[in-house]
Amino acid sequence: MHARLGTFLFRYRNAIGPVVFGVALLTTHPSYPLGRDSLNLFLDVLGILTALLGEALRIVTIGYEYIERGGRDRQAYASRLVQGGVFAHCRNPLYLGNILLALGLCLIVHSTALYLIVLPLIVYAYVAIVAAEEVFLRKTFGAEFEQYCRRVNRWVPDWRGWRASIAGMRFNWGRVLVKEYNTIFVVLLALAAVKLWSDYEVRGQAVLPSIRTLAVCLCLWLAAYILVRTLKKRGYVTG
Repeated sequence: MHARLGTFLFRYRNAIGPVVFGVALLTTHPSYPLGRDSLNLFLDVLGILTALLGEALRIVTIGYEYIERGGRDRQAYASRLVQGGVFAHCRNPLYLGNILLALGLCLIVHSTALYLIVLPLIVYAYVAIVAAEEVFLRKTFGAEFEQYCRRVNRWVPDWRGWRASIAGMRFNWGRVLVKEYNTIFVVLLALAAVKLWSDYEVRGQAVLPSIRTLAVCLCLWLAAYILVRTLKKRGYVTG
């Protein structure tokens, strides 16, 4: 059952988190834990660090070794079983990074509905997608995949032997920019927007920065995004 649902969800895996989280924000109300600013600040910092950890995991994964099984024609695909880089320590680091991103945003908003409904739904969606991918990988790679599963955890990274795993490998910053720049910019914008929105909902307009400050920050973000996108489109940065 998980695999069948995962096959369907795989087609929309890149939109699962943003769509579910976006709908949830329209129907939920943020709060400060126990009404205390100090606890809210703690959760904000913890949430931002958790989200950045998730994005960092994605960046390190993509920088060292990229996978074809990210899909082809909206279906699971792989011409070889990637086992190097971060994949030598965790079988699904990109999905784990996405879950950490979702958890970080939930901590910033601090809404019961997000903790009890949205986050479990996102986690279950990725569990189902992984189940579907593993059906494909077992059919395609057989014993090689089974050995890989016995050696490497599905979700929890085991970083022992990390230096040996990347020995002789070169971190590909160009590939990170080409493959991940959209996600990086969206994550930064989402963290700022969710933080501002949650504070506004709890404490009102007085906590918001000035329109000028918001405009300057948004312009800087947009300029950086356009610069990276232009470098990619014109071939100055390649993966």
